[in-house]
Formats: sequence, structure tokens, C-alpha cells
Amino acid sequence: MSNDTFNSVTPPDSFAGPGSFVGLDIGGSKTRGILWVNGAIAADASVGSANVQNVSVETARQNMAELFARLDVGDVQVVFAGAGGVDTDDDAAALRGLIAPFVPGARITVVHDTRLLLAAGGSTTGVAVIAGTGSAAWGANADGAQARAGGWGYLLGDEGSGYWLGREAVRYSLHRMDLGAPPDELTQGLLKYCQLEEPGELIGHFHQGTTRRYWAAASPVIFAAAVKGHAHALALVEQAGADLAQMAYQVANQLGITGPIVLGSGLGSNVPALQQAFIKHLAAKGVTDVRILRQDPIAGVPLLVKTQQS
Repeated sequence: MSNDTFNSVTPPDSFAGPGSFVGLDIGGSKTRGILWVNGAIAADASVGSANVQNVSVETARQNMAELFARLDVGDVQVVFAGAGGVDTDDDAAALRGLIAPFVPGARITVVHDTRLLLAAGGSTTGVAVIAGTGSAAWGANADGAQARAGGWGYLLGDEGSGYWLGREAVRYSLHRMDLGAPPDELTQGLLKYCQLEEPGELIGHFHQGTTRRYWAAASPVIFAAAVKGHAHALALVEQAGADLAQMAYQVANQLGITGPIVLGSGLGSNVPALQQAFIKHLAAKGVTDVRILRQDPIAGVPLLVKTQQS
């Protein structure tokens, strides 16, 4: 079973792209940019989110302006950006329009951030799986065919994500309350995270003023309870791994490939229990070329730029 890891943001050997280019990873909570010059990192900066699905257009523009000022990009001619929620040509065009004023005349490419993740795993073919605040899988084969699964957003899906785990812990705690059972270790951890006293308070707290990132940030409560052997927390982690594995398998099956499968983002790169469940469920389906990414997806930009230039 493959379980490779990737830890460098150095461009691939014999990089033949432009002399300088900018990579952007535009997430829900932060935006990271790197300026590469002659194969080396010349600047690396992070600011708040510039994703208009998470912040206002004005906030996104302000954060983008700050980022490009800190990168000092000069007359760079190539920008390659990955972002969540880029599902249509219109989505990509809107983001290009946001970036363009800061790099006049540059060729700007915008893709869904799963493509960055796959390239950061060292490949332009295979399947990338995001397990973070949300979840999604995307893949491509050697013939150029593409497929995706999930990525519909928290109201329609995001199974196996941080938000899904946080919400399911709330549902579990409220169900126990309805049964008249006292708060157990998982519920107590959740109440502490929320700074609440009673399970019943979770209902109003969930619906009034909290965000999907807030509940995704509660996922460590579930993982901590699982480490201590809490049965339902263990079941939630197992289900998350199974759901993410099913997404990956669906995409791989559609494309007629067996890997590599690259798991990344906040949970995917950092939670061993989730990684183990993911690998196990894929192995049961006959898929063993699984790679755990332990770096930001922006590390995939040099390979994508190189491929674009060839």
C-alpha cells in the first residue's frame, strides 16, 4: 500500500516555465500567494480570504490588493490560481476579473483548488480529495477526461468534512438530550467549545450567527473523543473516511484509473485516524495507490504551470 507524503514547495526538476510566475491558493479563511523567480521562491505571503463565496467582493479585493503588494510581483506575466467553488466558466471569469487589476497584461488561469492538490501530490493525472471545512473529489486521466464528486457545499453535502463532523456531533448531542440521557464526554467537549452550559442551547447557537467554519473548527472535539475510545466519535471518523473514500472511488471509476489518490487539506493532511479510515476503505475497493499530502496545495502550481507551457 502506497502512503507517500509530499513536503516541498520547490518547483519540479528541470522546470521549464516562465522566468517568474505567481501561484495563488484562495481558500475560505485565507489566501496564500507565492512568487517564483527562476525556479526559486522569491516571496511568500498570506492574507485573509479573497473568495467571494466567503467574503464580500470589497473584502476580497482589499485582501487581494494587500497580497500582491506584499509579493511585489513587478511585471510578472503568468498567474495560476486555485480556489474552492470554481465550478463554472463564470466562476473562473469572476475571479480572473478580481486578480487582473493587480497584474496588468498577465495570463491568468483559474481552476478549482482540487487541481492544485493533485499537482502538489506530484501528478497531473489521478484523483484529488479535499477534506477540510468542506469536501470534494476531482480527477483527470491521461486522455484529458475529468470527473468530480461532491463539492456541493455544506447545505447539500460536504460529507466527511470538518463541518459535517461538527454538525453530526451537534445532532448526536441533541438526540441524547431528547432521550433524557446526560451529556457524555463528546457532548461535554462540544459544549465547552461552544461555551454553553446545556445541550438544549446548541439549537439556537447552531442557527443564530455561527458559520460553517465555526462548526468545522469543532472537529478536533470529535477526534479527541475518538482517541479516548468514544464509540460514536469513532463511528463518525469511520463514516467520514468511508464517505471520502467513496467520492475518490467514484471519480477513479468514472475515469478508468486506479490512482494515485491524493488526500489533502486541513483534515486530510493532519488527522491520522481519518487518513487510516480513508486508506482502509479504498483498499477494500481494490485501490492502494493512496498518497497523503502534508503541505499546502499551492505547492502544485509549478507543475501545473510547467504542464501549461509544454
